[in-house]
Amino acid sequence: MNDSTSIVAAPRALESEKSRSQNRAAVRRATNEPVGVQIVLIALALAFLGLFLLVPLAVVFAEAFRKGWEVYRASITSPEALAAIKLTLLVAAITLPLNTLFGVAAAWAIAKFRFKGKSVLITLIDLPFAVSPVIAGLIFVLLFGRQGVLGEWLMARDWKIIFAVPGIVLATAFVTFPFVARELIAFMEAQGTEEEEAAMVLGASGWQAFWRVTIPNIKWGLLYGIILCNARAMGEFGAVSVVTGHVARTNTVPLQVELLYGEYQFAAAFAVASILTLVGIVTLVIKRIVEVRAHSQLKAGSG
Repeated sequence: MNDSTSIVAAPRALESEKSRSQNRAAVRRATNEPVGVQIVLIALALAFLGLFLLVPLAVVFAEAFRKGWEVYRASITSPEALAAIKLTLLVAAITLPLNTLFGVAAAWAIAKFRFKGKSVLITLIDLPFAVSPVIAGLIFVLLFGRQGVLGEWLMARDWKIIFAVPGIVLATAFVTFPFVARELIAFMEAQGTEEEEAAMVLGASGWQAFWRVTIPNIKWGLLYGIILCNARAMGEFGAVSVVTGHVARTNTVPLQVELLYGEYQFAAAFAVASILTLVGIVTLVIKRIVEVRAHSQLKAGSG
């Protein structure tokens, strides 16, 4: 009986192995293009990157240093440029903690709890992605401007929102607040709630579970969202341009670049623009480091 079963099973095993070999060969054919096609696709990708990324970067620095180091140094150390840099850093320093707190709280509530109105909250978080930054700035003008809804009330108390730092902070916070929240929502939903539930079963309070379980688990996603939020806050132009009214003392670095370029001070404009370019390059480097560290941690945890 056993011999007959083996005789029948042997051809089936050979047929199954043959089928697996055919499937592997089909997968290799489907995922491996001919060498010529690979070369063409890689060349097109490199040409696209070079034309739309590397060439503009090279132009910015070439124009910035076209008149020499002294002109470049004078351009980025002028009182107007220094004021724009300080204002940009101030706005980012205020906006980033606010968006981080909101993002963590919103992501924690959405990913870890069930409540009515969750879909509405998610929609509101995505709202700045759907609204043009210029329209966002106009909303604040209509609310806090002299002819706005709250204009007279603010003027009676001598509170300045529009054409002042508070307006810049509000506009920047509005266009950047989804970054941290959106990054963490997917991250927390993928992790689930098992670890927090286990901690609370063992006697931990809600805050203890949050600080000792949730925060350590989301640290890389949180850092990634903060990096993206900071980059957008420093480079925001549309919404800030509307709420500042192009007043010189409220110029951030992007607005200062536009002002200098409009005055035909091209070397100075590109010199100031090179600061934002360097910020972008540093942001990409930090972003890549965070991605590698997060991937390594996830790989170690799964191993």
